[in-house]
Amino acid sequence: MTEDDVLRRLRTETAAEHRAVEDSLDLLSPALTRDRLVDVLTRMHGFWRAAEAGLDDWAAAEPADADGVGWAHRHRSHLFADDLTALGAGPTEDVPALPDVPGTDAALGRLYVLEGSSLGGVFIDRHLATLPQLAAAGRLTSFSPYGEQTGAMWHAFRTVTRARVAGGGDADQLVGAARETFSALASWCGAPSSVEQRRSAPAGSSAQS
Repeated sequence: MTEDDVLRRLRTETAAEHRAVEDSLDLLSPALTRDRLVDVLTRMHGFWRAAEAGLDDWAAAEPADADGVGWAHRHRSHLFADDLTALGAGPTEDVPALPDVPGTDAALGRLYVLEGSSLGGVFIDRHLATLPQLAAAGRLTSFSPYGEQTGAMWHAFRTVTRARVAGGGDADQLVGAARETFSALASWCGAPSSVEQRRSAPAGSSAQS
């Protein structure tokens, strides 16, 4: 890698936003409760639904680029819905308003955030398996969606991203889209979810009042 390698830039230039997401989620806490996990999964389900909708629109406009990165095999929002069901909760209809995805550079920037989360998700998955308070839910699938293929899926994404920039793609736009996605995720996960709003609202009040 050189100093201007796009993957190096993505890692270093999104470090602050990445940390903000991890701090918002706090999923490696040994005191993680079922209710807290449901809140996090609810937020993440809503975010992935919105993020994937934008990427689906991009894939329809740029099918060759979408096929090149294997977008059809990287959808994940349904796994968050399945995990919420396993925890006795339902999927959410609440989604954030995210920017459109104007082209492949922006799509790869957004995917850097979505796909990169599967790497940290391996550690989250292992941690959740050690918590007796979550044992009844069984193994969840949304944090580590690829299982033993996690490394291969990440390698394929990195290869496509480097090739895109080497072929004339806009690295600045790619990195900017990643930072924007991280910031949106941190904001969405840090705001009170509709689950928390309903739990904390006084009797007879509305969460929007």
